[in-house]
Amino acid sequence: MKQGKRLAKAYETINAADVLPLDEAIKAIKTGATAKFDETVDIAVRLGVDPRQSDQMIRGAVTLPAGTGKTLKVAVFAKGPKAEEARKAGADIVGDEDLMNDIMAGKIDFQRLIATPDMMGVVGRVGKILGPKGLMPNPKLGTVTMDVTAAVTAAKAGQVQFRVDAAGTVHAGIGKASFSEQQIADNVKAFVKTLVGLKPASASGVYLRQVALSTTQGVGVKVAIPTIVG
Repeated sequence: MKQGKRLAKAYETINAADVLPLDEAIKAIKTGATAKFDETVDIAVRLGVDPRQSDQMIRGAVTLPAGTGKTLKVAVFAKGPKAEEARKAGADIVGDEDLMNDIMAGKIDFQRLIATPDMMGVVGRVGKILGPKGLMPNPKLGTVTMDVTAAVTAAKAGQVQFRVDAAGTVHAGIGKASFSEQQIADNVKAFVKTLVGLKPASASGVYLRQVALSTTQGVGVKVAIPTIVG
């Protein structure tokens, strides 16, 4: 079935204006995930913030209880004992100036980059390459740290990084359609709880304005917020 016909069929049972309890929303997106591959479950949370204000630029990371369903390839900028620690923790790539040279040459075979603080001078030399790809290590995300074991372990365990966009919405992949309904629910609640914990003191009005779930090729479903945080 072509994607257009498949989506049309899915929308026959889902009204885009409906706001469903979390359990019903999860059932709906799992039913609509009919692609021939294991679709990613995506969450979109619209927040009552103004990203133009520096203190309202929501950004962070959360380790999801059920993981994400995929394993990230992790690179670490470190040297000496910290480089060995990173390897023992399961880092796929470990280096210093050699890693910098690979990045400058366009060889970026990883999805998460961690660095020890003493390596940030080297990392900064490829910042213009890493930044646009969302790979620049950041202390707020726990990717600039001396505890490389914890950082690598978190990345491998299903840690998701997120950042609010210009419209005030946070997007993230939080699992797979093959996950159980309980696993998806646990991940949704953990993700939203993290966002609630990051609410800026300067944000006024309603903070959590809308939550929606979807799959890679499926329909979007709005979720009743009280069934997530209530």
